[in-house]
Amino acid sequence: MRMPALAPSLAIVIVNYRTADFVIRAMDALARERSAAEPFEVIIVDGASGDGSAERLAAHFAEAAWRGWVSVLPLAINGGFGWANNQAILQLLQRSAPPDYIHLLNPDAVVEPGAVAALLAVIRSNPQIGAVGSQLIEPTGEVAGSAFRFPSVGREFLRGCGIARLGAWLGVAPTLVERAEPGPADWLTGASVMVRSAALRETALFDDGFFLYFEEVELMHRMGKAGWQMWFVPASRVMHIGGAATGVASGGQIAVRPYPAYHFASRRRYFMLTGGLAGLLAANLAWLAGRVLGYVARPLLGRRGEAVPRELRMTLRYGFWPTSGDRRRSPTRWDAPPGQEPAWRREAS
Repeated sequence: MRMPALAPSLAIVIVNYRTADFVIRAMDALARERSAAEPFEVIIVDGASGDGSAERLAAHFAEAAWRGWVSVLPLAINGGFGWANNQAILQLLQRSAPPDYIHLLNPDAVVEPGAVAALLAVIRSNPQIGAVGSQLIEPTGEVAGSAFRFPSVGREFLRGCGIARLGAWLGVAPTLVERAEPGPADWLTGASVMVRSAALRETALFDDGFFLYFEEVELMHRMGKAGWQMWFVPASRVMHIGGAATGVASGGQIAVRPYPAYHFASRRRYFMLTGGLAGLLAANLAWLAGRVLGYVARPLLGRRGEAVPRELRMTLRYGFWPTSGDRRRSPTRWDAPPGQEPAWRREAS
């Protein structure tokens, strides 16, 4: 008698927005990884790309090589990164046999051999680990920032002034967490992060009041408050082309365009949700004080002067004072019905 196949303990979710070529390349790497490791399934979510991506991906992954472990989920609206991931996660967690772990992977991320297995090994080693993250690698081969400490008033001051060595003098630990071996961090890049399903059931999914940026920081802040640990796994290496969907590059890459308004709105929402109005204002004032110090210190440091930067204008316009929506949390419960309109969209209407 043939025994029924066991449901995979891992599912991978990739959110596509007009990056079909990147998704196909990412999936080629995952196919090689799957053949060398345990079986897993992949859900590709298309965030209403409107450029034929959904149809192209559905046709490509209907071929025999992908059948049975890859599915494409087209969405009716572009609800943002967190909301789109939530739609796949809701489907997975509401199954009769949900996966134990869900790996969120950017479409412009290509896993190196052993990357998925390394994450699985660490998250399975300790039941208190709620999420594990990969080491991102630039296309040039350089390592990119992948694990971090939470934003704080002190770190906002240092970010504003741009004088890194001040952190040691002030006793403020740097934002970036660097490790040679697996170990804890406050939060992990959402470009390649594996989350324990039990942690999502306890703390809820992404807050869909964020359109893009800071959603993974807020999720892991919530998870950490509930007692879950986040671990960085340097052995899990993933090549990442930053900004494929947004046009805003990361790391050492050249930005095609500067951060949009919603980046500053997301930062504002993050500080409001985690620290209240006092926390948001303290972070903003610290950043402004840092900018002033940076201007004053530029000639002393041998740096050239600059005009009032766009970041200052955008922070003052979009990031300084909260909206009414910023005061309301909107994390999606694991048992919520899929397809509900995201909070950021309801607030904007």
